[in-house]
Amino acid sequence: MKNALIHQSSEYDCGPTCMVNAIRYLYEREEIQPGVLKHIWVMGNDTYCDKGCLGCHGTSRASMRYMADWLREYGRGCGFPVDAEFLENGDAVVGPGTKTWQCLQAGGCAIMRCFSGEIPHYVLLTALLPEGEVGLFDPYEEEPDFKEPGRRVIENHPKQMNRAVRYDLLNREDTADYAMGPRDVRELVLIRRTDGQKEKEHA
Repeated sequence: MKNALIHQSSEYDCGPTCMVNAIRYLYEREEIQPGVLKHIWVMGNDTYCDKGCLGCHGTSRASMRYMADWLREYGRGCGFPVDAEFLENGDAVVGPGTKTWQCLQAGGCAIMRCFSGEIPHYVLLTALLPEGEVGLFDPYEEEPDFKEPGRRVIENHPKQMNRAVRYDLLNREDTADYAMGPRDVRELVLIRRTDGQKEKEHA
């Protein structure tokens, strides 16, 4: 049975929430090993605010890279059918022919660092849609007020997506909602099954 995707529990845990949602999206509930979930929550929210409070600046790039590396090695060592790859800066692009596009085409997903109200944020890309749109799940639960076209709410797909955004907007270098922003701050984590099951579902 597939789980519905979840929303973040605080203002700061979008990173590990997206990582957990990637696992929830790709695997049936009975397939998910609890050790994977435990490590994700432990590794996320590794930053400190000016007052020294843990996690109040969200999840660092180093932590997202480490989670991707750990997940890949966990899959190899423990027989869990998963592969992950961390992309950054100029390699973090969403469009036809890119690694991210190929991952989504094959039934995988991608955690993307973007902006929301000019604040850094993580969302989960899950699907390629017609008309140049990408389906994604935004873990921050609110009623959006989009200031310009290219973004829309998706309803009744709680196991896959709650937004659709044009991929050219995702690649913008400003801080508009769902834009990845300047290339030197970009991050993408590609995650896919290695046993072909998700690919068969999308065939």
